[in-house]
Amino acid sequence: SKHTGSTAEKNGRQKWAGGNVDCGGKSQSPINIVTRKTVKDERLTPIEFKNYQQTFKNSLTNNGHSGVCAHTVTISGGDLSTTYKAVQFHLHWGKDGGPGSEHTIDGEQYPMELHIVHMKSSYADLTTALRDPNGVAVLGFFYEVILLNSFLYRVANMAVFVFSDVSFSLPSISLAQLIPPEQKLTSYYRYRGSLTTPPCSESVVWTVFETPIPLSMDQMKAFSTVQFYDGTSMVNNFRPVQPLNGRLVYRSAAPQFKARRQRRMQIS
Repeated sequence: SKHTGSTAEKNGRQKWAGGNVDCGGKSQSPINIVTRKTVKDERLTPIEFKNYQQTFKNSLTNNGHSGVCAHTVTISGGDLSTTYKAVQFHLHWGKDGGPGSEHTIDGEQYPMELHIVHMKSSYADLTTALRDPNGVAVLGFFYEVILLNSFLYRVANMAVFVFSDVSFSLPSISLAQLIPPEQKLTSYYRYRGSLTTPPCSESVVWTVFETPIPLSMDQMKAFSTVQFYDGTSMVNNFRPVQPLNGRLVYRSAAPQFKARRQRRMQIS
């Protein structure tokens, strides 16, 4: 079932285009990725993660965002035009473990999605990078509810106490701890899109990974207890899928995709 939040939330999102011209653009994100329409691209080799194991002290604010200050953490390869440095990561989720990811795969919406935002290493700030049509590269990871993840359990429990004007300190972590091991990250989708929140700048090279990250239902539900400063629950903080408008979605040449489609056909 498609889950797109309350009427008030929808009305608020519809007004985005009024003050942010780009939010009504033709290359917006997120999108529904129709796997049978994706185009295999041999240039989409495995992403090269550099210093993703590097730990840093961090804080999580109640908008689900966390600042990543270690600009030595970079990605390259995978047909990216240059090296991109990590800027921040943030999460999008639903309510009580229900649908909450921004991107969907063949109409399937996962409970949560992690975005790691990078900008071209040559830029000093994100505002400048967003003026470049290729200035930003975002990695998207889905979560599925199955196993326990002790780090995110701590994050979810701490996030319960977070308010808008307070940021909560996290234990020293690395981005590598948040995502699947590199050998599981060879299957991914690539398309040109935008930021999923205002100003919705269409400057993003999106990489959405096929392999989901496991999470327990208790952990997933803990995110629904995060509160805004006025005491209301922060739930359904995702943007609905946007029209593709003729854009092509490419997929990496990894063999896992074929197996996945065959499994889906067997199920149906």
